[in-house]
Amino acid sequence: MVRGKSATTVRLIASYAVLVLFSIIALYPVLQILNISLRPADRLLSTSLELIPANATWDNYVKLFTERPFFTWLANSTFVAVVVTLTGVALASTTGYAFSRYSFVGKKVGMLSLLVTQMFPATMLLLPMYIMLVNLHLINTYLGIMITYSATALPFCIWQMKGYYDTIPVSVEEAGRIDGASQLQIFTRIILPLAAPALVITALFSFMSAWTEYVVAAQILQDTDLWTLPLGLKSFESNMGSEWGLYGAASVMVSIPVVILFLSLSRWLVSGLTLGSVKG
Repeated sequence: MVRGKSATTVRLIASYAVLVLFSIIALYPVLQILNISLRPADRLLSTSLELIPANATWDNYVKLFTERPFFTWLANSTFVAVVVTLTGVALASTTGYAFSRYSFVGKKVGMLSLLVTQMFPATMLLLPMYIMLVNLHLINTYLGIMITYSATALPFCIWQMKGYYDTIPVSVEEAGRIDGASQLQIFTRIILPLAAPALVITALFSFMSAWTEYVVAAQILQDTDLWTLPLGLKSFESNMGSEWGLYGAASVMVSIPVVILFLSLSRWLVSGLTLGSVKG
Protein backbone atom coordinates (compact mmCIF):
# COMPACT_ATOMS: atom_id res chain seq x y z
CA MET A 1 0.00 0.00 0.00
CA VAL A 2 2.83 2.35 0.95
CA ARG A 3 4.73 1.43 -2.22
CA GLY A 4 1.65 2.19 -4.30
CA LYS A 5 1.28 5.63 -2.75
CA SER A 6 4.98 6.32 -3.19
CA ALA A 7 4.84 5.36 -6.87
CA THR A 8 1.79 7.59 -7.36
CA THR A 9 3.55 10.49 -5.66
CA VAL A 10 6.65 10.02 -7.81
CA ARG A 11 4.57 9.95 -10.99
CA LEU A 12 2.71 13.07 -9.89
CA ILE A 13 5.92 14.95 -9.11
CA ALA A 14 7.43 13.85 -12.44
CA SER A 15 4.33 15.00 -14.30
CA TYR A 16 4.41 18.42 -12.66
CA ALA A 17 8.16 18.69 -13.31
CA VAL A 18 7.63 18.01 -17.01
CA LEU A 19 4.79 20.53 -17.17
CA VAL A 20 6.87 23.19 -15.43
CA LEU A 21 9.81 22.50 -17.76
CA PHE A 22 7.73 22.87 -20.92
CA SER A 23 5.98 25.93 -19.49
CA ILE A 24 9.37 27.59 -18.99
CA ILE A 25 10.38 26.66 -22.54
CA ALA A 26 7.15 28.15 -23.89
CA LEU A 27 7.36 31.33 -21.80
CA TYR A 28 11.04 32.05 -22.37
CA PRO A 29 10.65 33.58 -25.87
CA VAL A 30 7.77 35.73 -24.61
CA LEU A 31 9.86 37.01 -21.72
CA GLN A 32 12.74 37.70 -24.11
CA ILE A 33 10.50 39.84 -26.32
CA LEU A 34 9.32 41.74 -23.25
CA ASN A 35 12.94 42.17 -22.17
CA ILE A 36 13.94 43.55 -25.59
CA SER A 37 11.02 45.98 -25.59
CA LEU A 38 12.20 47.44 -22.27
CA ARG A 39 15.85 47.88 -23.25
CA PRO A 40 17.08 51.36 -24.14
CA ALA A 41 18.05 52.10 -27.76
CA ASP A 42 17.86 49.11 -30.12
CA ARG A 43 19.90 46.45 -28.37
CA LEU A 44 18.96 42.94 -29.47
CA LEU A 45 21.58 40.81 -27.72
CA SER A 46 22.55 40.93 -24.08
CA THR A 47 24.77 38.88 -21.79
CA SER A 48 22.49 39.54 -18.83
CA LEU A 49 20.02 36.87 -17.72
CA GLU A 50 17.72 39.37 -16.04
CA LEU A 51 14.09 39.06 -17.05
CA ILE A 52 13.68 42.81 -16.65
CA PRO A 53 16.78 44.83 -17.60
CA ALA A 54 18.27 47.00 -14.87
CA ASN A 55 17.93 50.13 -17.00
CA ALA A 56 14.45 49.28 -18.23
CA THR A 57 12.55 52.05 -19.95
CA TRP A 58 9.13 52.56 -21.52
CA ASP A 59 10.57 54.74 -24.29
CA ASN A 60 9.90 52.16 -26.99
CA TYR A 61 6.21 51.98 -26.06
CA VAL A 62 5.93 55.76 -25.95
CA LYS A 63 7.61 56.03 -29.34
CA LEU A 64 5.36 53.31 -30.74
CA PHE A 65 2.20 55.14 -29.73
CA THR A 66 3.30 58.70 -30.45
CA GLU A 67 5.70 58.55 -33.40
CA ARG A 68 4.27 55.60 -35.34
CA PRO A 69 0.69 55.06 -36.61
CA PHE A 70 0.29 51.97 -34.45
CA PHE A 71 -3.39 52.61 -33.69
CA THR A 72 -4.11 52.97 -37.41
CA TRP A 73 -2.49 49.59 -38.07
CA LEU A 74 -4.41 48.14 -35.13
CA ALA A 75 -7.73 49.48 -36.42
CA ASN A 76 -7.01 48.17 -39.93
CA SER A 77 -6.09 44.70 -38.67
CA THR A 78 -9.10 44.58 -36.37
CA PHE A 79 -11.47 45.54 -39.19
CA VAL A 80 -10.04 42.97 -41.60
CA ALA A 81 -9.87 40.19 -38.98
CA VAL A 82 -13.44 40.77 -37.74
CA VAL A 83 -14.91 40.75 -41.25
CA VAL A 84 -12.95 37.61 -42.19
CA THR A 85 -14.07 35.95 -38.96
CA LEU A 86 -17.75 36.73 -39.54
CA THR A 87 -17.48 35.60 -43.16
CA GLY A 88 -15.72 32.39 -42.19
CA VAL A 89 -18.26 31.52 -39.48
CA ALA A 90 -21.25 32.28 -41.70
CA LEU A 91 -20.02 30.33 -44.73
CA ALA A 92 -18.41 27.43 -42.85
CA SER A 93 -21.42 26.87 -40.58
CA THR A 94 -23.90 26.69 -43.47
CA THR A 95 -21.66 24.83 -45.93
CA GLY A 96 -20.54 22.33 -43.30
CA TYR A 97 -24.18 21.67 -42.41
CA ALA A 98 -25.07 21.05 -46.05
CA PHE A 99 -22.20 18.57 -46.45
CA SER A 100 -23.15 16.83 -43.21
CA ARG A 101 -26.90 16.49 -43.59
CA TYR A 102 -27.73 16.50 -47.31
CA SER A 103 -26.94 14.22 -50.23
CA PHE A 104 -26.39 15.92 -53.57
CA VAL A 105 -24.46 15.51 -56.78
CA GLY A 106 -20.79 16.35 -56.33
CA LYS A 107 -20.79 16.09 -52.54
CA LYS A 108 -17.86 13.68 -52.35
CA VAL A 109 -15.90 15.56 -55.01
CA GLY A 110 -16.55 18.83 -53.20
CA MET A 111 -15.26 17.50 -49.88
CA LEU A 112 -12.19 15.97 -51.52
CA SER A 113 -11.52 19.23 -53.34
CA LEU A 114 -11.59 21.12 -50.06
CA LEU A 115 -9.24 18.55 -48.54
CA VAL A 116 -6.79 18.76 -51.46
CA THR A 117 -6.50 22.53 -51.12
CA GLN A 118 -5.09 22.00 -47.62
CA MET A 119 -2.14 20.10 -49.07
CA PHE A 120 -0.69 23.20 -50.71
CA PRO A 121 0.79 26.21 -48.91
CA ALA A 122 -0.99 29.52 -49.36
CA THR A 123 2.08 30.97 -51.08
CA MET A 124 1.46 28.67 -54.06
CA LEU A 125 -1.92 30.32 -54.55
CA LEU A 126 -0.47 33.82 -54.32
CA LEU A 127 0.22 34.34 -58.04
CA PRO A 128 -3.16 33.12 -59.39
CA MET A 129 -5.01 35.00 -56.66
CA TYR A 130 -3.03 38.14 -57.43
CA ILE A 131 -3.90 37.87 -61.14
CA MET A 132 -7.58 37.37 -60.27
CA LEU A 133 -7.58 40.39 -57.97
CA VAL A 134 -5.87 42.51 -60.64
CA ASN A 135 -8.57 41.57 -63.16
CA LEU A 136 -11.25 42.37 -60.56
CA HIS A 137 -9.55 45.69 -59.69
CA LEU A 138 -9.27 44.66 -56.05
CA ILE A 139 -5.55 45.27 -55.55
CA ASN A 140 -4.84 47.72 -52.73
CA THR A 141 -8.31 47.24 -51.25
CA TYR A 142 -9.54 45.62 -48.07
CA LEU A 143 -12.12 43.65 -50.06
CA GLY A 144 -9.37 41.96 -52.03
CA ILE A 145 -7.40 40.89 -48.99
CA MET A 146 -10.51 39.77 -47.12
CA ILE A 147 -11.57 37.59 -50.05
CA THR A 148 -8.10 36.03 -50.11
CA TYR A 149 -8.02 35.37 -46.36
CA SER A 150 -11.53 33.91 -46.36
CA ALA A 151 -10.78 31.65 -49.33
CA THR A 152 -7.65 30.22 -47.69
CA ALA A 153 -9.26 29.68 -44.28
CA LEU A 154 -12.60 28.23 -45.40
CA PRO A 155 -11.53 24.69 -46.42
CA PHE A 156 -10.31 23.83 -42.91
CA CYS A 157 -13.28 25.58 -41.30
CA ILE A 158 -15.80 23.71 -43.47
CA TRP A 159 -14.21 20.36 -42.67
CA GLN A 160 -14.17 21.27 -38.98
CA MET A 161 -17.85 22.22 -38.96
CA LYS A 162 -18.88 19.21 -41.03
CA GLY A 163 -17.11 16.85 -38.66
CA TYR A 164 -18.79 18.42 -35.64
CA TYR A 165 -22.25 18.36 -37.22
CA ASP A 166 -21.77 14.62 -37.80
CA THR A 167 -21.55 14.13 -34.03
CA ILE A 168 -24.98 15.76 -33.47
CA PRO A 169 -27.75 13.11 -33.65
CA VAL A 170 -30.27 13.55 -36.45
CA SER A 171 -32.99 12.67 -33.92
CA VAL A 172 -32.53 16.13 -32.38
CA GLU A 173 -33.65 17.72 -35.64
CA GLU A 174 -36.49 15.22 -36.04
CA ALA A 175 -37.78 16.19 -32.61
CA GLY A 176 -37.78 19.82 -33.70
CA ARG A 177 -39.76 19.01 -36.83
CA ILE A 178 -42.32 17.11 -34.76
CA ASP A 179 -42.73 20.27 -32.65
CA GLY A 180 -43.45 22.25 -35.81
CA ALA A 181 -40.12 24.02 -36.23
CA SER A 182 -39.03 24.98 -39.73
CA GLN A 183 -35.64 23.99 -41.14
CA LEU A 184 -34.30 27.50 -40.53
CA GLN A 185 -35.50 27.43 -36.92
CA ILE A 186 -33.95 24.00 -36.38
CA PHE A 187 -30.63 25.20 -37.72
CA THR A 188 -30.50 28.51 -35.87
CA ARG A 189 -32.13 27.52 -32.57
CA ILE A 190 -31.05 23.90 -32.15
CA ILE A 191 -28.03 23.01 -34.28
CA LEU A 192 -25.96 26.19 -33.96
CA PRO A 193 -26.16 26.33 -30.13
CA LEU A 194 -25.10 22.67 -29.98
CA ALA A 195 -22.23 23.39 -32.38
CA ALA A 196 -20.94 26.34 -30.35
CA PRO A 197 -17.48 24.77 -29.66
CA ALA A 198 -16.91 24.19 -33.38
CA LEU A 199 -18.08 27.72 -34.17
CA VAL A 200 -15.52 29.04 -31.69
CA ILE A 201 -12.72 27.06 -33.38
CA THR A 202 -13.86 28.32 -36.78
CA ALA A 203 -13.96 31.91 -35.56
CA LEU A 204 -10.56 31.64 -33.87
CA PHE A 205 -8.89 30.07 -36.90
CA SER A 206 -10.37 32.68 -39.24
CA PHE A 207 -9.32 35.49 -36.91
CA MET A 208 -5.74 34.25 -36.58
CA SER A 209 -5.46 33.73 -40.34
CA ALA A 210 -6.15 37.42 -40.87
CA TRP A 211 -4.46 38.83 -37.75
CA THR A 212 -0.98 37.39 -38.29
CA GLU A 213 -0.69 37.10 -42.09
CA TYR A 214 2.05 39.09 -43.82
CA VAL A 215 2.96 37.69 -47.26
CA VAL A 216 -0.43 38.16 -48.93
CA ALA A 217 -0.96 41.56 -47.30
CA ALA A 218 2.43 42.76 -48.55
CA GLN A 219 1.42 42.01 -52.14
CA ILE A 220 -2.12 43.40 -52.03
CA LEU A 221 -1.98 46.39 -49.68
CA GLN A 222 0.38 48.93 -51.24
CA ASP A 223 -1.00 52.10 -49.63
CA THR A 224 0.62 52.74 -46.23
CA ASP A 225 -2.70 54.03 -44.89
CA LEU A 226 -4.16 50.56 -45.43
CA TRP A 227 -1.34 48.65 -43.74
CA THR A 228 -2.23 46.01 -41.17
CA LEU A 229 -0.13 45.21 -38.11
CA PRO A 230 2.26 42.71 -39.77
CA LEU A 231 3.08 45.26 -42.47
CA GLY A 232 3.51 47.97 -39.87
CA LEU A 233 5.93 45.85 -37.85
CA LYS A 234 7.92 45.08 -40.98
CA SER A 235 8.45 48.81 -41.46
CA PHE A 236 10.71 48.80 -38.37
CA GLU A 237 13.28 47.01 -40.51
CA SER A 238 15.43 48.89 -43.01
CA ASN A 239 18.62 48.39 -45.00
CA MET A 240 20.60 50.31 -42.41
CA GLY A 241 19.34 48.42 -39.39
CA SER A 242 16.35 47.28 -37.39
CA GLU A 243 14.53 48.99 -34.55
CA TRP A 244 14.47 45.98 -32.24
CA GLY A 245 13.02 47.89 -29.31
CA LEU A 246 10.01 48.93 -31.37
CA TYR A 247 9.76 45.39 -32.71
CA GLY A 248 9.57 44.05 -29.18
CA ALA A 249 7.09 46.67 -27.95
CA ALA A 250 4.82 46.20 -30.96
CA SER A 251 5.02 42.40 -30.67
CA VAL A 252 3.91 42.57 -27.05
CA MET A 253 0.99 44.85 -27.90
CA VAL A 254 -0.07 42.72 -30.88
CA SER A 255 -0.10 39.55 -28.78
CA ILE A 256 -2.33 40.98 -26.03
CA PRO A 257 -5.65 40.76 -28.00
CA VAL A 258 -4.78 37.22 -29.07
CA VAL A 259 -4.03 36.12 -25.50
CA ILE A 260 -7.27 37.67 -24.25
CA LEU A 261 -9.19 35.93 -27.03
CA PHE A 262 -7.65 32.54 -26.25
CA LEU A 263 -8.29 32.87 -22.53
CA SER A 264 -11.90 33.92 -23.02
CA LEU A 265 -12.58 31.03 -25.41
CA SER A 266 -10.41 28.39 -23.73
CA ARG A 267 -13.32 26.40 -22.32
CA TRP A 268 -14.60 25.79 -25.84
CA LEU A 269 -11.30 24.93 -27.51
CA VAL A 270 -10.69 21.35 -26.37
CA SER A 271 -14.16 20.01 -27.14
CA GLY A 272 -14.30 21.90 -30.43
CA LEU A 273 -11.01 20.47 -31.68
CA THR A 274 -11.55 16.89 -30.50
CA LEU A 275 -15.19 16.28 -31.42
CA GLY A 276 -14.83 17.97 -34.77
CA SER A 277 -12.11 15.52 -35.79
CA VAL A 278 -13.91 12.30 -34.86
CA LYS A 279 -15.96 11.88 -38.03
CA GLY A 280 -15.99 13.18 -41.58
